[in-house]
Amino acid sequence: MKYKIDVARIRENSIVLNGWVIGKTLGSEVKFEVLDGQEQLVDFKYVPVRRDDVSQIYFKKTTDKDLGFDIRIPYIRENNEDRILVIHCDGKSVRVKLNAKIIEKQNSSAHKKTVKLKGMMNMQTLQSAVDFLKENGLRAFLIKSRHKLQGIDSDYDYPEWYELTKPTEEELEAQKKTVFDYNPKMSVVIPAYKTPERFLAAMLDSLLAQTYKNWEVCVADGSPKGESVERVLKRYALKDERIRYVILGENKGISGNTNAALEMATGDFIVLADHDDTMAPDALYECVKAINSDPEIDVVYTDEDKLDIDGGELFEPHFKPDFNPVLLTSVNYICHLFVVNHELLMEVGGFREEFDGAQDYDFILRCTEKARKIYHVPKALYHWRCHQNSTASNPESKLYAFEAGARAVKAHYERMGVKALSVEKGIDYGIYHSTFEITGNPLVSVIIPNKDHWADLDLCMRSIIEKSSYKNLEFVVVENNSTEPETFAYYEKIQKEFDFVHVVKWEKEFNYSAINNFGVTFAKGQYLLFLNNDTELINPESISEMLGFCQQEDVGIVGVRLLYSDDTIQHAGVVVGFGGIAGHTFIGLHKSESSYFNQAMCARNYSAVTAACMMSKRSLFDQVGGFSEDLAVAFNDIDYCMKIRTLNKQVVYAPYALFYHYESKSRGLEDTPEKVARFNREIKKFSDKWPDILRDGDPYYNPNLTLRKSNFALRDLRKEKIGEPYKLEV
Repeated sequence: MKYKIDVARIRENSIVLNGWVIGKTLGSEVKFEVLDGQEQLVDFKYVPVRRDDVSQIYFKKTTDKDLGFDIRIPYIRENNEDRILVIHCDGKSVRVKLNAKIIEKQNSSAHKKTVKLKGMMNMQTLQSAVDFLKENGLRAFLIKSRHKLQGIDSDYDYPEWYELTKPTEEELEAQKKTVFDYNPKMSVVIPAYKTPERFLAAMLDSLLAQTYKNWEVCVADGSPKGESVERVLKRYALKDERIRYVILGENKGISGNTNAALEMATGDFIVLADHDDTMAPDALYECVKAINSDPEIDVVYTDEDKLDIDGGELFEPHFKPDFNPVLLTSVNYICHLFVVNHELLMEVGGFREEFDGAQDYDFILRCTEKARKIYHVPKALYHWRCHQNSTASNPESKLYAFEAGARAVKAHYERMGVKALSVEKGIDYGIYHSTFEITGNPLVSVIIPNKDHWADLDLCMRSIIEKSSYKNLEFVVVENNSTEPETFAYYEKIQKEFDFVHVVKWEKEFNYSAINNFGVTFAKGQYLLFLNNDTELINPESISEMLGFCQQEDVGIVGVRLLYSDDTIQHAGVVVGFGGIAGHTFIGLHKSESSYFNQAMCARNYSAVTAACMMSKRSLFDQVGGFSEDLAVAFNDIDYCMKIRTLNKQVVYAPYALFYHYESKSRGLEDTPEKVARFNREIKKFSDKWPDILRDGDPYYNPNLTLRKSNFALRDLRKEKIGEPYKLEV
């Protein structure tokens, strides 16, 4: 027999336990008893719970047999009496002692860290580790193990973090007294279907607790006859006239049920909610506050987290970027909470049943296409209940949803006039990898500065010449004060071998910006690919991946995923503000490890990418005057990205464009007083030039996440306040 209690807490005079038990076989019978401290039987409630995750891990298949449990035991916390859960299975019994002190200790941050550490030492984790080792090798396994151990101790426990950051009772009371210039009526639209009554009641209670009061609830219940939730709805409607409902008497599908609820709505803005989730008490207040900041705001969305099945603990917060159109085609990152102007909704139409399973994804795409302005509230205001049949916890339970999502993304591209070749499964279900049609056969000019290191340069160019699927290329090598005779011999040889390789001479002092600008004057291509000489192409489709994005009208720059030689990430996008000025995301993470919500493997917008491998339109390069030559060494690529963004052009990170980067072999370190002084001057120049983003934060990063690390961890509240810029000491 194996068992685990995942959650133990005291709620409303009950001990609540969630967990699982298995025997030697799937057919093993499990029985529970509860005793008090005198060994007398205690009545309790038991609800079986499906646990596909457990059956997959231990039996390698899903099953209809419920391996999980939700147990509720009457309990008065103040009495601190003992309760004993007895589990019987396969002729054996185990006893689990429970009381208020034990449960309080188990829910402490220190205990949870210990549990995580022990959890890494069981057979399930061992098997997973062996599989990872076989697939990715020893080096990757050691890197991942180190990150796991560091993560246990270094990052905040989210429930603790949430308690420290949520609004106080005084703040909530002040919100209730706030008088806005504009008080829109908010229609909360909820489709219901065979909803557990306590879950629906929890959602309605969370609405009654809202600090903003001008709202209505519109519930359409599509449950089969005899299984409706009318009893709960009627009770709440009698309690508050703002709660309205209709009993459909049949299931019209998720889109049909939602549209029926939409037809009831009379509000200025529509708020989408699921029947078994909850909202933070300040959710509607924060959305209305955002709407009041600009009359052109048509769409508002917030951050979210997950709520365990019992509703007692929050976990896995999703702190999102401001509107990120490319990320939205990779994954429905917006999801909850989503608010849309009622007039815009009428323009784009309601939910479409042909996208059932991803109907909200299709709807969000259509709304964001037409919205005048889109506002992101960087607070976790929506709590998404996670249970075994929800896509929140078990993606494979709704595969059809992800297929519908691919169709939704394709339909979006068609409406936007973007020629997509395919929308396929990415790193996981619900994450999409789009490839695009290349219009024509444009020349791409590859600009490579070089000083000696001819062998690195040869590897760099030959990897592209021999492996790249895209062939219409020219290479402009900018010779920068080399001293070795072998270098010049190599230049002669390579130019004779390939007539599309051109070496031009830069004879002034080192200035990365000026060298690249000089190289561009010799380029004939419509597209420029700036490339370091210490890179090597990995994915043959890399240039096509970049060009597919770069050809789009609203895109100005495309960056790539760069790996160190040990297959850990060197670059997966740049966040302005990391470390004070700017830094790469997910540095040191192995290419096979999971990143924050799989962001390292999602095409998305960033404020900047590195010019170690960066594609840009030649026309835009000329328009902004190329690289700023007063930034000779540092931050010139970040500055260039910022200049392109002032033209309302996007910077895109393309994760499937993949190169090795062996990291600045030819330039050397900032290891002399003169170099350090120059570096500090360039920090000052960049800070003076782009103060707003350093002060207000990078729009493609979330102010709840740390600027001290590259792994998107929660802010360490002992060292940095939410939204506070990194204190840079030069």
